[in-house]
Amino acid sequence: METLTLKIGGMTCGGCVNSVRKAVGAMGGIGSVEVSLERAEATVVYDPLLSSATAIKTTVRDAGFETD
Repeated sequence: METLTLKIGGMTCGGCVNSVRKAVGAMGGIGSVEVSLERAEATVVYDPLLSSATAIKTTVRDAGFETD
């Protein structure tokens, strides 16, 4: 398992946090997702054989948020 911490732009409320958590959590190979509105970031533990940092970032963008 690997850990990825992403800065996320565009989150303004708890609903946004839940949207990011739900979108990333639905991906294959995700061990855990923690999203912080205060820090504007997400920490994702994932299996690099089943997912990738690029795929996670794309999922966050597809959910309507910005990422680094």
